[in-house]
Amino acid sequence: MRIVAGERKGVPLESPPGRDTRPTSDRLREALFSILGDVGGLRVLDAFAGSGALGLEALSRGAAHAVFCETAPAALRALRANVERLGYRDRSEVRRQDGRRRIAADARAGIAYQLLLLDPPYRMLGALQVEFSLHLPALLVPDGLAVVESAAASPPLDLPLELDTTRVHGAARLTVYRNA
Repeated sequence: MRIVAGERKGVPLESPPGRDTRPTSDRLREALFSILGDVGGLRVLDAFAGSGALGLEALSRGAAHAVFCETAPAALRALRANVERLGYRDRSEVRRQDGRRRIAADARAGIAYQLLLLDPPYRMLGALQVEFSLHLPALLVPDGLAVVESAAASPPLDLPLELDTTRVHGAARLTVYRNA
């Protein structure tokens, strides 16, 4: 696994050992950022960060700042090591915090992002539908984007956001929503 493009293109990323974390593949990240286009200057929340591959890819492609949330100790170690290796400590915030709690807290506090990267364990998506529906509109600036990665066989979540696009790439589905 490596950074696909941008200022840190080709830099390898650490992955936590074991099967508890499912890192987003290089090819899937390349497809995602092809869909998103220019992310320069954006404020990003990577709410279920794992190794941080999605948020770090956004930073490499010019995002201004990224907040990473992760609770699994091995994934958190890999995430912190990746932030250090890429030199993004000044442009990122790593929180040992459940992504759901961060989403709810930031929405209540009026903190908004331009890009949400939501790649929770696939088995959690059904349970997250209500929370996402309650909080994502407040968590996104107008015209902000939320990306949900899910299993290819899963239909897109029904959220109170505009469905921009959904695409299947191998075993994964990428769905992009816009806060219209």
